Amino acid sequence: MSAVFPPPAVKVFSVGELTRAIKNVLEEGFTPVWVEGEVSNLAKPNSGHLYLTLKDEDAPLKAVVYRGVALRMRFDLADGMRVIVRGRLTVYAPRGEYQLQIEEVQPKGIGPLELAYRQLKEKLSAQGFFDPARKKKLPRIPRRIVLVTSPTGSAVRDMLEILSRRWPVADVWVCPVRVQGEGAAQEIADAVRLLNRLHSEGAAIDVLIVGRGGGSLEDLWAFNEEVVARAIFASRIPIVSAVGHEDDYTISDLVADVRGLTPSEGAEKVTPDRAAVMDWLEKLETRLRGLLMMQLEAARDRLYSLASRRCFTVPLERIREEERRLDDWGERLNRVMRQRLETARRKLEAEAARLENLSPLKVLSRGYSLTLKEANRAVVRSTTQVRPGDRLVTRVGDGLIVSRVEETTESNETATL
Repeated sequence: MSAVFPPPAVKVFSVGELTRAIKNVLEEGFTPVWVEGEVSNLAKPNSGHLYLTLKDEDAPLKAVVYRGVALRMRFDLADGMRVIVRGRLTVYAPRGEYQLQIEEVQPKGIGPLELAYRQLKEKLSAQGFFDPARKKKLPRIPRRIVLVTSPTGSAVRDMLEILSRRWPVADVWVCPVRVQGEGAAQEIADAVRLLNRLHSEGAAIDVLIVGRGGGSLEDLWAFNEEVVARAIFASRIPIVSAVGHEDDYTISDLVADVRGLTPSEGAEKVTPDRAAVMDWLEKLETRLRGLLMMQLEAARDRLYSLASRRCFTVPLERIREEERRLDDWGERLNRVMRQRLETARRKLEAEAARLENLSPLKVLSRGYSLTLKEANRAVVRSTTQVRPGDRLVTRVGDGLIVSRVEETTESNETATL
């Protein structure tokens, strides 16, 4: 007879019960747990969670970084990166798999802030943020300067003192922002954008100084944030980044148009030195005076040269020459006009003589006459035009004869007479 299976004293687990039991043992027995490994199979879905596998030469371990933790990370995870993580083991019951829920991540061999700095620097460099060709020149003579910094720090006092000493005629504004801590980077970026908007609306801002005094890497971290870098990159106003001390090199220093090693040096770079400007103006005045004297001497020499010319020493000579030429031309013109008038007179006399020969009066002087009817002055050409009793006017060479018609005869009779 076979044995009873399972034995009566044995507890039989369901799959779910066994999974939950394992879950309790793991989660209670390994909290917290520290693990070192290499990141692989990194996935970044739209949810904001990060899914990855930590592995070494012996085994892989699935892990998850939930969105809240991922947002607080200063650097970006990448496949192949070796990290040390702190978290707790959990069991994902629907799959019967255990995973590590990561709560803190540190890169192996380098600090997280240093890694974040390197990653952002590489990213922005690839996008051309540090290209010298896009950097704007600072105005030589600024009229309005704005300090984007903490209103209570020593940096703002140093900058104001230097600005008032070097170039007191400048209008200086202070745009107060937090320069460290949570939200400081966003305040700085918002201030840069606000000042650019005011500039475009007519506020006429010549230059911005964005900065603060020295501190630890964590204190200066606001100036290593991407939001600040992008605000500086988009600025239409020239920006000087003056953060920390000479050894402190931030992302804003790389993106800005000019870097000031310290806030004090930043203030010096945006303003001319009043004493140097006065010295430059004095030298410029001396140079201008010299140039004016040279031009005056050149003008005087030219004037003397012009005054010594014959047209100025004997100014009427040319006029007298032209007068003589006019007289010559007048004589020639009169002579030509007299010749033409004589020619025209002779031609007119010849034409008059020709017309005289053709004149009816000339014919009458040779014995001919011209008879007109007195009534209508019609020329009598035929006997049919007159009747007995008509009065006639006959023109002869030396006068008029008035007569009356007695009778008319035919032409053959006249011929007989």
